[in-house]
Amino acid sequence: MRATILDTLHFIGTNDRNKTLFESNWPLPSGISYNSYLITDKKTALLDTIEYGSDRSYLENVAFLLDGRPLDYLVILHMEPDHAGMISDLLVRHPNTVVVTNAKGIALLDIYHPGISRDKIREVKDGDKLELGHHSLQFVFTPMVHWPESMMAYCTTEHVLFSQDAFGTFGTLDGGIFDDEIDPEYYKDEMLRYYTNIIGRFSGQVTKAIQKASTLPIRIICPVHGPVWRTNPQTVYQWYAQWAASESDTGVVLAYATMYGHTRQTADYTARKLSEAGLRNIRVFDVSKTHPSFILKEIWKYNGLVLGSCSYNTGMHPAMHQLCHEIEIMQPKRKNVFLFGGYSWSGGGLKNLQLFANNMIEKHAWELHSPGIELPGYPTIAALATLDPAIKTFAAGL
Repeated sequence: MRATILDTLHFIGTNDRNKTLFESNWPLPSGISYNSYLITDKKTALLDTIEYGSDRSYLENVAFLLDGRPLDYLVILHMEPDHAGMISDLLVRHPNTVVVTNAKGIALLDIYHPGISRDKIREVKDGDKLELGHHSLQFVFTPMVHWPESMMAYCTTEHVLFSQDAFGTFGTLDGGIFDDEIDPEYYKDEMLRYYTNIIGRFSGQVTKAIQKASTLPIRIICPVHGPVWRTNPQTVYQWYAQWAASESDTGVVLAYATMYGHTRQTADYTARKLSEAGLRNIRVFDVSKTHPSFILKEIWKYNGLVLGSCSYNTGMHPAMHQLCHEIEIMQPKRKNVFLFGGYSWSGGGLKNLQLFANNMIEKHAWELHSPGIELPGYPTIAALATLDPAIKTFAAGL
């Protein structure tokens, strides 16, 4: 795909509808786009590439837009292979191109694309500029958003922010490339899922990057996934600021693990009691049927979290263990938590949920309103009723 952003600034990207799991972990029901950008000024510069093998026409599109001119610079803002995959092939076609990146990017180049001559690499530092003619690119370091070498480039003359993975999203670009050609709300949910799955762990660093960017007049945001924001860039900027600050609405995500349906009964009972207590946003998930990717997105939205697991070989169910593992990695902040478990010949589900929750309480300001309740076997009406006081207290705390 090609599109003109400004007379001398071009979008070159592709849609990947074949990949089922991003990073071999996160589902892609709507695919994903890979975006790069070409500046054709007095000097020419390509900002990032795309994933290797995702589009055989990519280098042809670069050559078409260059129209016989040499490629003077390849600017690498992020070395992850979905954006750096075509570097070697590009440099074969354009052997005189100078690679522009930072010191940590150079170290990663040696790993992924060994053999690039050092005299063909220009190291830049935070605040350095690359003069292309009319366009002047200033480099803004954003380490751990979401790799250590990550940086952005800001065109000081046209007020364009090349934001690499920040402000990106899952989902292909289905005809519309710019925010004024699409319904932005269509992408919001997948953008939040992308944020919670890929970047959420580094929300502190995202906040710092946003604070840096807030000092700049930004007319256009060009990310490496998803739409180019040329009309209302403040929309996506505000979304990211909210997510990075872990601002959440009142509501509950209830995720449970069950083998034979008994824990599901406890989950449905709990959800009903929460509704009777006045909560309107309640999202219930069977962790064996819903990938953690989608549950994480909902956890980021709401301030309440209920986790319930049957016992499984004296521990929690493997699917619940996986969800807790992903939550621990992504580090959502300030959640109010309620726990329950089920058991037969051995406990362990609740005990291990408590260990997980206590770790999140210590590190990420979670609150646990009660230690939780574990019900044996088939949950009778009387047994379920023992949950009522704790559920009431939990709901009141939201």
